[in-house]
Amino acid sequence: MTKLASRHGKKHRNESRPKVLAIYKKSAFQLYVQERKLPEMKRLLQKRDRSVERLRESHDAHVKGVSEATRILRSLGAKVVLRYRGDAGNADDFDFVVTLGGDGTLLWASHFVPADIPIMGINTAPKDSVGHFCAGHVKDLKGLFQQALDQELAMMRLSRMRVEVDEVLVSNRILNDVLFAHECPAATSRYLIEHNGKVEDQKSSGIWVGPAAGSTAARRSAGGHVMRIQSKRLEYVVREPYFEPTQDYKMTRGYIEDGSELEIQSKMRPGKLYLDGSRLQFAVPFGSTIRMTRSDEPLLLFGYRRMKNKS
Repeated sequence: MTKLASRHGKKHRNESRPKVLAIYKKSAFQLYVQERKLPEMKRLLQKRDRSVERLRESHDAHVKGVSEATRILRSLGAKVVLRYRGDAGNADDFDFVVTLGGDGTLLWASHFVPADIPIMGINTAPKDSVGHFCAGHVKDLKGLFQQALDQELAMMRLSRMRVEVDEVLVSNRILNDVLFAHECPAATSRYLIEHNGKVEDQKSSGIWVGPAAGSTAARRSAGGHVMRIQSKRLEYVVREPYFEPTQDYKMTRGYIEDGSELEIQSKMRPGKLYLDGSRLQFAVPFGSTIRMTRSDEPLLLFGYRRMKNKS
């Protein structure tokens, strides 16, 4: 029996096989060519346009990776449930979660994973995906899965962020970042930002806020700093602040200490929160208050140090 199989206690007393949820993405080729049959994509493929030159190769690599992952997990004795990420659902009844895709797939899946269930990302198309959070590639599968099932692969608890709007919970599982901005990216974002008793009335292109795991992505590009990965602080970075001639903002970047909070009050009617990317969105009405704090549900990630030590 693997060590993971004992997680559910009496519920699985007679079940020696660990339950693994494998969450996969659909490739751009599958979505746009095979399923939606978009005529413009077919036209570009037929003329071998450079914009789609890697579309089929990436698709084939990904499909092979998903097939290999499920085969190897089952050969190691795991009971595998394979789900498309759009149908992922709750992962509470599983012992282990594997994501098959890239960082986007892991970020999406992480919203369904509680603090006591480990997750591991596999980058199925490394030529086309960064895989910052992933433990390895398809060629590494057997060794990675065996170590993970035996709990011999390094695990790290990464802080996540809690987000509320008008005291209603939006998410307790933000791993990368949240962008608060006008729903139109070309429009000015207007809001009040408050932290540690200080308040500023600002105009900008929006505000990035998130835990340490997201500090190497958009926040870094917007002027933020790369944080120690196990930091319990959050960071906020104002995106493209608009300075009037007599104005000098003091709160364009800063840290939110563990136990502290950041508040943002919207001064625009069509404000929006974008949670760990563009797919999860939440409307913020004029006058509503967003509250962001460190979550009490960290993410238990397998193999993160392994890939970072290789780079």
